[in-house]
Amino acid sequence: MKFIETRGNDGIKNSTVSFSDAILSPSASFGGLYVPENIPSIDDKFINKHLNSSYKELALDFLTSFNIDIDRDILIKALDRYDGFDNKTTPVELSKIENDCFVSELYHGPTRAFKDMALQPFGYILSQLAKDRDEQYLIMAATSGDTGPATLETFKNQSNVKVVCLYPDGGTSDVQRLQMVTEDASNLKVLGVEGNFDDTQNALKELLASSEFKDELNSKGIKLSAANSVNFGRIIFQIIYHIYSYIKLLQDNEIKRDEKIYLVVPSGNFGNALGAYYAKKAGLPIKKILISSNVNNILTDWINDGSYDLTTRELIKTDSPAMDILKSSNIERIMFDKFGASRTKELMQSLERDGKYQLNSDEIASIQEDFEASFSTDEECQDIIASYAKDGYIMDPHTATCIKAYQTLRDDKGMTIIYSTAEWTKFSPVVASALGEKVENDIEGLKVVSSKSGLSVPSMINELLDKKEIHNTIIDKKNIAKEMLRFL
Repeated sequence: MKFIETRGNDGIKNSTVSFSDAILSPSASFGGLYVPENIPSIDDKFINKHLNSSYKELALDFLTSFNIDIDRDILIKALDRYDGFDNKTTPVELSKIENDCFVSELYHGPTRAFKDMALQPFGYILSQLAKDRDEQYLIMAATSGDTGPATLETFKNQSNVKVVCLYPDGGTSDVQRLQMVTEDASNLKVLGVEGNFDDTQNALKELLASSEFKDELNSKGIKLSAANSVNFGRIIFQIIYHIYSYIKLLQDNEIKRDEKIYLVVPSGNFGNALGAYYAKKAGLPIKKILISSNVNNILTDWINDGSYDLTTRELIKTDSPAMDILKSSNIERIMFDKFGASRTKELMQSLERDGKYQLNSDEIASIQEDFEASFSTDEECQDIIASYAKDGYIMDPHTATCIKAYQTLRDDKGMTIIYSTAEWTKFSPVVASALGEKVENDIEGLKVVSSKSGLSVPSMINELLDKKEIHNTIIDKKNIAKEMLRFL
């Protein structure tokens, strides 16, 4: 499988690259991204083959069908990282919350968020490639709260790899921040950035594309890569759990063969939704992908009327901070797939130059063939959390945004899978508030929700509260490169 560029080729970079090259150096020509030339088919034969497979068996077969240039033994060991999740037989749990609605819980890994689903195996693969090539890598990650902890967890103490993680100061939950600033491995550096997530992500993309910064690294014998979903090494693993969740419904006789279903995906940077799109494109029977947002609902505008306009918006801090994003990286891959490289380059350059772009009517119709969108306020999400808690199900505020889409966007009452991207423990004060208790901090929140719901707090969260904070640096975004070089 070869990988091509979303904005076309600049005559300097290779026009096609291997999977390993795409994940080790994820910045493509003109600041674009890498995408596979095609997506393997998920047909009846594939689904029948895996009706009784484990998650790892299905994942290995899907990765093998991609024909990527990673040794099978490395893939197997990478997938073995799932053995450390709550349930060794499957990293994903499905919970029924309505007769026609299941929650696919993607947060049962070491950092209690869905980013573990991709970053646990991806981190192992990238580390092995660095060792095999005898190369040193700096891995950069910008986080709105969940990518950072998952990146640090997967790369800590790995040889040939150093990690610098950027997070927006004040823009994550307390638990998310503690997961990052208490990491004590010598190959990790965590930097709080004055600003919001878009500021940190912009800085990451600029450094990935900066020849001056790369020259500085080269002088130290270091190459540059990234752990955000700009890296397709993340996306390839985010296709698999959509396939698994569908097959699990078949196994449990909740749907009939070839029955089309709805997927509801809470979205910020759109990597999870992109995985769903690729699964649909590959042949998984998906009727529509319903995108849910918080009040930073630029994705709703993009899907509903084709407008992507940053000039009229300021980022708003919400109870669902992982979606407090205005620059959504992975919609570029959607636009490339639908409109081609030339148009994608035009649109993305317009966004960078003018802060906005507008799709035409045919392009809007093309997007709406696969996606519909809605958004929820913090108040609506609190009501949703409280309502489902009465029936014994506790969800985090990101998952709560999905319920409005489930209730209002379906043309029929077809079976629906909602994707839960984080455990309630990462946002316990919000959940406690929804349950009628105002708390001052996460420690109180964890106690309140645990007491009211009967749910235990996982050991990795409890232990976190007593750890020493190691990384206390807060910097202006202009000083990110300097701080990285100082660390190296």
